[in-house]
Amino acid sequence: MELGILWSLVLIVAAVWNLVVWPQFWRRVTKDPRARDDAGRPTRFYTVHAVLVGVSVVLAVLVGVVGVLGLVG
Repeated sequence: MELGILWSLVLIVAAVWNLVVWPQFWRRVTKDPRARDDAGRPTRFYTVHAVLVGVSVVLAVLVGVVGVLGLVG
């Protein structure tokens, strides 16, 4: 399957966007008082957002790789 240049660029832009946005979001989550309980342990709020950010960053990298391969190949 071949991707057109336009679609490859769309995938790369989407990947860059996600790699810029999600780490910023993660910084805000870690500073949120709901992220830790009184003993300093991570809460469900923290865990759910950690999974969300982790999956999103992994998907961003994969989408970016597909986009670059579409431009190169």
